[in-house]
Amino acid sequence: MELFERIRRDSRLEGLSIRALAHRHGVHRRMVREALASAVPAERKTPQRTATALTAAHRATVRGWLVADRSAPPKQRHTARRVWQRLVEEQGAQVAESTVRGLVMVPQTHLPAAEAEVDFGEFKARIAGVLVRLWMFVLRLSHSGKAVHVAYANETQESFFDGFVTAFDALGGVPGRVRLDNLKPAVIRVLLGRARLENERFVLLRSFYGFDAFYCRPGIEGAHEKGGVEGEVGRFRRRHLTPVPAVASLAGLNALLAAADAADDARRIAARVETVGQAAARELPLLAPLPADRLDISAQLSCRVDPKARVCVRQSYYSVPVRLAGRKVVVRLGARELRVFDGARLVATHVRSLRKGTEDLVLDHYLEVLVRKPGALPGATALAQARAAGGFTALHQRYWDLARRRLGDGGGTRGLIAVLLLHRTLPAAAVAAGITAALGCDRIDADLVAVEARRHLEPTAESAVTTIATAATGTGTGTVEVLAAVRPPGAPTSASDVRPAPSLAGYDELLAAGGAR
Repeated sequence: MELFERIRRDSRLEGLSIRALAHRHGVHRRMVREALASAVPAERKTPQRTATALTAAHRATVRGWLVADRSAPPKQRHTARRVWQRLVEEQGAQVAESTVRGLVMVPQTHLPAAEAEVDFGEFKARIAGVLVRLWMFVLRLSHSGKAVHVAYANETQESFFDGFVTAFDALGGVPGRVRLDNLKPAVIRVLLGRARLENERFVLLRSFYGFDAFYCRPGIEGAHEKGGVEGEVGRFRRRHLTPVPAVASLAGLNALLAAADAADDARRIAARVETVGQAAARELPLLAPLPADRLDISAQLSCRVDPKARVCVRQSYYSVPVRLAGRKVVVRLGARELRVFDGARLVATHVRSLRKGTEDLVLDHYLEVLVRKPGALPGATALAQARAAGGFTALHQRYWDLARRRLGDGGGTRGLIAVLLLHRTLPAAAVAAGITAALGCDRIDADLVAVEARRHLEPTAESAVTTIATAATGTGTGTVEVLAAVRPPGAPTSASDVRPAPSLAGYDELLAAGGAR
């Protein structure tokens, strides 16, 4: 009605032609003529269509059968032929099998690199001897069937985003569109039809990698819209996760999944001529290239450090340097690790815990307080975890035992802590070499350990401790410790290597010149 009014007004006031009016209002000239002829639009004609053989009742019946199939045994579900047989025999429908097949199955052709499907699947694994519940992120290319599987300890937003980043890196590119469910990390609210209120961070991820998102209908009705990945989750679980895998860590489990993905390149999907790997070899070069930069998908949290120098993140505790106790720090929480920042400075990095209520403590974070309270070290949780992780070795224990025999419990523990502090600036292998050298000459001296550790990093320099010689004296036997002079590479080693004594003559000349001014 309003459009007709505008057309008639422009014609009356400006005298525009029918062609000009059609161009201005973006309509056909036929509609312009209708508007000039009458101010009231003509009623729309209802098209008369011939009814199909499949009535609405038949369609509702078929949909009910297919929905019920979701809980039926996989080998006893309806095929298109069985649906047609039941419609004819039980419902008396006069319909061809081809018509029913078109209703039940719509053949799909997926172009290379055009689309992928994403889903989360649940499974269990034994990690470090404990049976834990895990989630598997799956991204499957629709054309080749090439899939990437990544295991996570939780089904969180960080895991969801990290799954995309890991999958794109593994494939070496990005598909044009991704089909996915209405998962909370991506969708805040389901609107009318295909419209969604999306999470801002997922929009950022999508914009960064340059792919489009296609959201399936909620519930069972949308399951068939990404049937490829739905079937892939179950197939992979039966093929590669049965029996229940047993690994030492989550990283080890993901290495196992990556090896399984590589092995799946040799399989064939249904009656395809090509293997998955052969089809992927054609498809992967057509994927959009990865961005030059890397997107930080971790979530930023603000946490206060408790009196035990820990931060609580998602009901698990992680240590930070003891000097930060009582202060607020920034935590960047990722799917596999978390980083703790004091301002812009990174102060701690931890592998994300698999379970709630756990403590991940680093012995180095507590050394300053243990210097004042050495009696707390033997029973410290951080020491027990360092032993279990291999950071506190049998070599450290030998040095500690010798130090306590020589210096007592308090002094010996402080001597050990002085050596442990060297790990902050020197590699573990170098510190181990320094401890070995000190034990070899039966010495408890952190300075000696530091010197020997630095010598280990300079293979051309001579050791500070070269020999432990036993010399016989007139009154008995004594141990003589011989320290070699440290010479630069290529310097003469004979007795002629005599250096002049230090002199202050140059300084006297400078003082005299200053006085002259």
